Amino acid sequence: VQLQASGGGLVQAGGLLRLSCAASGFTLDHYAIGWFRQAPGKGREGLSCISSGGGSTYYADSVKGRFTISRDNDKNTVHLQMNSLQPEDTAVYYCAAGDRAASIATMIWDYEYDYWGQGTLVTVSS
Repeated sequence: VQLQASGGGLVQAGGLLRLSCAASGFTLDHYAIGWFRQAPGKGREGLSCISSGGGSTYYADSVKGRFTISRDNDKNTVHLQMNSLQPEDTAVYYCAAGDRAASIATMIWDYEYDYWGQGTLVTVSS
C-alpha cells in the first residue's frame, strides 16, 4: 500500500501548481483523501479533503478560494490544484487516505488518516 504525492516545484508568487496523489497496491475509491502540508519549523496543517465518491469536499480557511481538490477514481488519482500561490504556501505537501466514517469536515484532521504518502516540496518565491 503506497501513496505518492507529486507535482511540487518552484514557482513565483501568484503562480500555480497541480499536485497529484497516486496510489499503488490498493484502490482509492473507498477512501477519503486529504492534503496536508508542513512548513519548516511548523506543525502539519490540513488543507483540503474529499470524500471517497468525490461528492463532498472541505477546505481550510487558509486555502479556500485558491485551492481545489478533485479525484479521478478511474485513474486512482487525486489532485490538488493550487492557484495564487504565495511564499507562505512554501512547504512539503502530503496526501493521505482514510476510510473512517467521519464527516468531511472531520477529515481535515490528520488523525483520521491511516495511510500517508511521501511528500512533494512546493517552494514559492516572492
